[in-house]
Amino acid sequence: MELHHNNRQVCYFFLYLCICGAICETFHYSVLEEKKSGSLVANVLKDLKVDVKELSARRARLVSEGTKQYFQLDPQSGDVLLKDRIDREALCGQKDPCILFSEIVLENPLQVHRIEVEIEDMNDNFPQFSKKEFLFEIPEHMPTNTRFPLEKAKDADRGENAVQNYTLSPNDHFRLDVQSHSDGTKSAQLVLEKQLDREEETRLFLTLLAVDGGSPKRTSTAKIIIDVLDSNDNVPQFDKTVYKVKIMENSQPGSLVAKVEAHDRDLGSNAEITYSFSQVPDDVQRIFKLNKHTGELTVGENIDYEINQNYAIDIKATDGGGLSAYCKVIVEVEDRNDNAPDVTLTSLTSPLPEDSPTDTVVALLRVTDRDSGDNGRTACTTEAYLPFMLKASVNNYYQLVTQQLLDRESISEYNITITATDRGSPRLTSTRIINVQISDVNDNAPVFEKSTYKMQLWENNIPGLLIGLVQAKDPDTEQNAKVTYLLLPGKVNNQPVSSYVSINSETGNLYAIQSLDYEQIKDFQVTVRAVDSGSPPLSSQVMVQVVIVDENDNAPFILYPLQNGTSPSNDLVPRRAEAGYLVTKVVAVDRDSGQNSWLSYELLKATEPGLFSVGAQNGEVKTMRPINKRDTFKQKLIIGVSDNGHPPQSTSATLSILLVDGFSDPYMKIVDIPKEEVVEEEDRTLTMYLVICLAVISFIFLVSVLVFIAIKIQKRRRFIESSALNFPVGPNFPENCGNADAGSLSRAYNYEVCLAGGSLNSEFRFLRPFFPVFSVEPAQSQEVQRISSGSHDLSSHPAESQLVSQVTV
Repeated sequence: MELHHNNRQVCYFFLYLCICGAICETFHYSVLEEKKSGSLVANVLKDLKVDVKELSARRARLVSEGTKQYFQLDPQSGDVLLKDRIDREALCGQKDPCILFSEIVLENPLQVHRIEVEIEDMNDNFPQFSKKEFLFEIPEHMPTNTRFPLEKAKDADRGENAVQNYTLSPNDHFRLDVQSHSDGTKSAQLVLEKQLDREEETRLFLTLLAVDGGSPKRTSTAKIIIDVLDSNDNVPQFDKTVYKVKIMENSQPGSLVAKVEAHDRDLGSNAEITYSFSQVPDDVQRIFKLNKHTGELTVGENIDYEINQNYAIDIKATDGGGLSAYCKVIVEVEDRNDNAPDVTLTSLTSPLPEDSPTDTVVALLRVTDRDSGDNGRTACTTEAYLPFMLKASVNNYYQLVTQQLLDRESISEYNITITATDRGSPRLTSTRIINVQISDVNDNAPVFEKSTYKMQLWENNIPGLLIGLVQAKDPDTEQNAKVTYLLLPGKVNNQPVSSYVSINSETGNLYAIQSLDYEQIKDFQVTVRAVDSGSPPLSSQVMVQVVIVDENDNAPFILYPLQNGTSPSNDLVPRRAEAGYLVTKVVAVDRDSGQNSWLSYELLKATEPGLFSVGAQNGEVKTMRPINKRDTFKQKLIIGVSDNGHPPQSTSATLSILLVDGFSDPYMKIVDIPKEEVVEEEDRTLTMYLVICLAVISFIFLVSVLVFIAIKIQKRRRFIESSALNFPVGPNFPENCGNADAGSLSRAYNYEVCLAGGSLNSEFRFLRPFFPVFSVEPAQSQEVQRISSGSHDLSSHPAESQLVSQVTV
């Protein structure tokens, strides 16, 4: 039965080797035990069919099964070397052959080659008996040829170095029968050749010698003491010679394994049977306990399937007369899923560039389980939401590869949990956390904090003044996130933009290069580019609008009357004018803007105080009372004009007014000023009419321009001829006319200011307010025609000139 069991183990072993050969190529080497550390075991270059360079380039490494590494691979030479001294007996015990399994792993592409290193035995152990003395109680009259099994001598060595023979010291009653077994071991039995006679000899002393087959041979001796007893002619008999039982590993101590029972036909003390182990190793006696009275075999310590799968226990039954019988209990241990899978990390690439393509190998893992069958079959998984996945490879190897593109700016590192689960019941799992750092790649351009920047700068600034700050951030790291700033080329008022502003390349501060004038340039735009320091560099740009803020640095300018140093013009006022008569209007403008250009008028000095007043907002000069004969013919007014800036600036204008007689009554009716209430109501009506007129004029002007352009494109020659007929330009056509409805003009009146072309003193030809057209009587019409068509110069007749100015309204 034992031979059949050993043959089955050998068949399983060869079947395992065939399966492994289908998975990967297996290399077999051998090494003698007790060799020094660093001793050469073999060179694998020839078997692997690679050279030293390829061996190193493919990151060859030796992975041993188990927790202790006995061998190491030199990638520079391909030699497999002993890492530590090996004691075959401590490593394998009685297991033969003693083989250590390792794997050589090559990457790119992945190859796994299995290595079997057989540890050869050397004769370094003596045979040993469990006791120095063995006592046999043999009744007299024992039949000849009765056999008494002797305990085997234990030799930790195997093969030829194990026990090969036993010898017995010479005697008259016994001989030694040495038997060979199928497993290579040998045992001895005492054979009774001559019956014992207690009356002649009550005790015999024999010497048993065990000899191994090594060179030199090693021996061990034990004494055999034989006590001759009175006749006990019945030997105990077991119910079975072989008991076969199965037990689950990790059974609780005290659990019943089997119960053996023997019977003796004798009576009295010769029939009292005790049970004991026969030639059972100490480790087995620790695992199993035998009740010497009942024959119950129970569990003493934890039974581990992974250490030993079956046990053969010899039990002896001895009666009171010293006769013994033997039986064998074969215990087969059934596997329980008590070992969780073990995840071993063999290689790891970290940090991993964030631009790694998919299917990039991040880590190489191996999953093992010490259990057998379904309990030892494993599956390996990882979290589903991660950009990584596991790919199963040969011989329980797994590759952790990328399945999505990575982004360090979103997640800079991953703690990947690898979960290995077996198929046992209940299933056991184990986890391994792998930390993978993601290294940065310059894949993000700098981003400005704003889409556009608007900055203000006061005019008349100091050169080098800080205007503002532009700032861009780069989500990359280190050099990829270092941002520098520069101005893109451009033009501002036909000058390079660099002549107006500069930028600090590191901080993004914008500085003014020169002092700016709001009246020359009100705003300008520059483009700033932010460039990182990556390779290749990435950039982005933003538009910066610089708005010049006005300061009150310009004094008001008098448009009318002009203060050009020549003889001032005289305004004519009839002596019959009543209070509120509009004499003239002072027109001034300010180059500044906003409240800096809001003007106010004030009468600073007058020849006749109380005769004239000036509108604070519109600059209109009016009479405050009727003119009498005592008033001086020539009146001089000094009018001050101030803006609303801080501090305010001002200027003044001098007016000359002549009080004249001789105007007819009809004219006086034309220029009569209504009462204050009527004037206010008329002003409101005029304002409404003025808005309507401006809208209509603007619309007509736009239509005229469109028609003009269309006609010019289609019929250019005809257009020139028609232009010559419809729009004659004579020498007396007024030039340099501008609309003076800005600045301090009244909301209720618009004035058209025309400057005489070629005039040396640039005086105003006329100042004509837009009043509603009054009807003129025939006598008045003839007077106007006479004055306007007279052959004398109007400039020599101020009164008539003033009359023309008033009547043309």
